[in-house]
This record gives sequence, structure tokens and C-alpha cells, in this order.
Amino acid sequence: MTTSRLHAADITIGYDGRSISQQLSVEIPADSFTVIIGPNACGKSTLLRALSRLIAPSAGRVILDGADILSYKTKEVSRRLGLLPQSSLAPDGITVADLVARGRAPHQGFLRQWSRDDERAVAAAMRVTSTTDLSARLVDELSGGQRQRVWVALALAQETDLLLLDEPTTFLDIAHQIDLLELFTDLHEQGRTLVAVLHDLNQAARYGTHLIAMRDGEVVATGAPEEVITEELVEHVFGLRCRVVPDPVAGTPQVVPLGRERGRTSPVPAPAHV
Repeated sequence: MTTSRLHAADITIGYDGRSISQQLSVEIPADSFTVIIGPNACGKSTLLRALSRLIAPSAGRVILDGADILSYKTKEVSRRLGLLPQSSLAPDGITVADLVARGRAPHQGFLRQWSRDDERAVAAAMRVTSTTDLSARLVDELSGGQRQRVWVALALAQETDLLLLDEPTTFLDIAHQIDLLELFTDLHEQGRTLVAVLHDLNQAARYGTHLIAMRDGEVVATGAPEEVITEELVEHVFGLRCRVVPDPVAGTPQVVPLGRERGRTSPVPAPAHV
């Protein structure tokens, strides 16, 4: 039986003195691919930032491996969890290999410099993410999909088995979105615990093994996709009337929006030719 390595206990979180969530408690099941879903500005990314220690709760605690995450030194947190933030900026003129190598920073110190273990970790991270052939390229020359894979490689180079991903598919076309989600699935099947914020409900249901649904800063449902993605919940959380049917490929819940009811009037006439 596995236990959760990461959970939040009655946390109050927000920005600039404004609370977004109060007394929020969530548990990330070990060995899961957990996906946080909800409408815009409901607190999804804020929760993920609290779980990764990017922001500190004003009340409550985030527990990582049995201890308050704030009790760890920064490098120790980075040795225990990897983070792919929502917006990642690479230094100008840096190559892919040099950027991925920065994932080894948590393992460096005054007495421990670059080693064969570091070289192996970077090579493995680039191999898994199919970025080895890009190693000599400048990061700012890459496509959006290639850059996302490089940032994932950087996180993997930390050699953690707990990865937090904040809207990793944003700004990618559908092919690159699926490509990246398939990579995350491979990483999960290799034994890593993943936590991601996603906007697409059908992608969340297909790839996630555990969902956390949020609305107005609160958790309204947790569980397996088939337990969470229901017509009633989608309407309650997103205000969207829909039908939930089995995905014809994966068999997971698929949300089909109903849209507005339209009268059966005559079609809009075609524009006249000039």
C-alpha cells in the first residue's frame, strides 16, 4: 500500500493579501497522474504553486515526505520534486544542453562539482524527451513543442520522481499537446508521480488517473475520471450543459457540449457574388 508524499492541510493561499483559497486540503496519491481542472481563475495554478513552494500559505501547511515543505532548504525541495512552471524563460544565447544541465544545480555544492553522475542524468533526460539531437541548438530558436520538451528534460535532470506541471500544453497546437501528454504518460508508467494543471477536460480524463476539480478556490470533487467527469459536475463547475459519453478510443469520459438551443429557421443566406 502506497501513501501520499505530497498533500496540503487546511491551507489559505493567495496573492498581495487577497485570499484565493481558504482552509483547502488536497492529497496527491502516490504513483498517480493527478490533474487539477476547473474554470479560469478558480485557483488551480495557485494551488500548484503552493504545492511546489513557489508561494507560502498564510495558514495551514504543505507536507512533502512527512515534513512541512517550508522546513526544507531550497535545494532539498528541488531534489525531491521537479517543477515545470507556466512561463519559463531561458537566458539569451543558451544551448539546449546547457539549459538541461541546470537541472543538476540542486545536486551541486561547494565541494561537489560536475560529475559523471550529472553527465549521465542529463543524457538520460534528453534521451527520454527526444531532445538529444537538439543539444547544440539555441533554445530561443526552437519551436514551442521543442521548447516544452527541453523544459521537461531540465526537470527530469533533477532526478526526482515527483513532477509538477503548470499548464504544460498552453500555446501548443493539438499535435504537440498530445505528443507531450503521451510523454507524461510514459513518465508516469515508469514510476513517477505527476501533478498537472490542464484546461482540456477530455485530455484530463484520458491521461489523468486522479482528478481534482476546483471552483471558486474550493475543491468540489476528487477521484478517478469516471467518478469526477459527470454531466452534473461539468455544468456546476463550468456552467456548461453537456453530454458525457465514452471516448471512442480510450473509453474514458468525453465531454460533448450541447451549446445553445437554436430554432429550426431557414439557414443564413450565402453572400452574394460580386
